[in-house]
Amino acid sequence: MRKIVLILIAGVVSYGAIVSLVLSLYQADPADMKWQERETYNAKQIGQLEFGMSKDAVIRVLGSPDINEAKETSSGAHQVLFYRTHHVTSDGITSKDECTPLLFRDNQLVAWGSDAYEDYQALE
Repeated sequence: MRKIVLILIAGVVSYGAIVSLVLSLYQADPADMKWQERETYNAKQIGQLEFGMSKDAVIRVLGSPDINEAKETSSGAHQVLFYRTHHVTSDGITSKDECTPLLFRDNQLVAWGSDAYEDYQALE
């Protein structure tokens, strides 16, 4: 009887160690997600962004953008990365109205949300 208890305890401890290891090492890869999962993931991650983050840091978290625009102005290089965050039309195409724009100036995050793209369009 004692042997069975020891085997059960060892099994539970081993299972717990394996689960902990998987949870600590697993990182979600947006490229491997279905579009519905990616929308939820993007919205959650965008909610945790901070001003001044580098473009590379944002791309490491969110993956490749769905749409990308850039232009050079007298105030520096500006780029908008669009990440899909909400479904609008079932047409198989991701459009800007289904995305949250992230505005970068000189590779630093300066704005996100609907006003960010309006700010970008106003730049000259």
